[in-house]
Amino acid sequence: MSLLNDLINLNLGDATEKIIAEYIWIGGSGMDLRSKARTLPGPVADPSKLPKWNYDGSSTNQAPGDDSEVILYPQAIFKDPFRKGNNILVMCDAYTPAGEPIPTNKRFNAAKIFSHPDVVAEEPWYGIEQEYTLLQKDTKWPLGWPVGGFPGPQGPYYCGVGADKSFGRDIVDSHYKACLYAGVNISGINGEVMPGQWEFQVGPSVGISAGDQIWIARYILERITEIAGVVLSFDPKPIPGDWNGAGAHTNYSTKSMRNDGGIDVIKKAIEKLGLRHKEHIAAYGEGNERRLTGRHETADINSFSWGVANRGASIRVGRDTEKDGKGYFEDRRPASNMDPYVVTSMIAETTILWKP
Repeated sequence: MSLLNDLINLNLGDATEKIIAEYIWIGGSGMDLRSKARTLPGPVADPSKLPKWNYDGSSTNQAPGDDSEVILYPQAIFKDPFRKGNNILVMCDAYTPAGEPIPTNKRFNAAKIFSHPDVVAEEPWYGIEQEYTLLQKDTKWPLGWPVGGFPGPQGPYYCGVGADKSFGRDIVDSHYKACLYAGVNISGINGEVMPGQWEFQVGPSVGISAGDQIWIARYILERITEIAGVVLSFDPKPIPGDWNGAGAHTNYSTKSMRNDGGIDVIKKAIEKLGLRHKEHIAAYGEGNERRLTGRHETADINSFSWGVANRGASIRVGRDTEKDGKGYFEDRRPASNMDPYVVTSMIAETTILWKP
């Protein structure tokens, strides 16, 4: 095994200019990440300088078998924390050979919204709180839970410390450092209310980069849990009953909101979000009705509400924002399995472009 480790950790720079690029894309379910690697002649820093590539879309539920070729367009480059050196992770989106975005390519439409002059002028910032649950591989039961049984009730686990309160910290810390190494703007981590559940935060990120960074952070986490022999779940309510669900609270501001008098802009934006509540809920993740019940720090899925420092509301405004008269707000509705391209662009579209 030590020889295997030596080979995995080989520094390619000692022997060759060539690098390995891991091309990453989203599969047919909208949540399954796929990737494959190719050799490039030397270091690359600009995604537009990378070659396009293709894959068998019939094996990812994205194309029929008799016309299975799907084309990968490189969109964002990150350093590879697994291979290190000049090797890279490449976030891609997917197109037909004719250049049309395939139906599961949600990045394409998001990029159109984020490149609209009115949106560009507002410089939308996002901070996304990605919750997830670690499961035991053979039982699909949360890490640290007795097999077939339950731990003590919620209370001691949120930001908890100790072998009976915190499960999987080695995975969480590995992920934190790997994201920083890769160039993801990860801003923090914490243990969550349900044991075996954790959260990482990414941001502030501007525009389309918020989606790219969440997807790459998810990919890195999938790879680390693969190494650790643990299953990663983004289910919004992994355990029924008196246990917290998992969300992806999305913090948001525009230049107008961050400037003096921004609180009025925030209130107008929240009003518009309320008018499109149903459309947003429909796009905010599968199975979210199991999580948004009005209990466990959520608002009921069928009603829209907002409040200052209220974690039981659809939209929460922070005390600092209220006091300063400017700042940001938090959309608490997105589920942990939401597509960040969809959620971030939809919030921008509703609050900046949409005219009721």
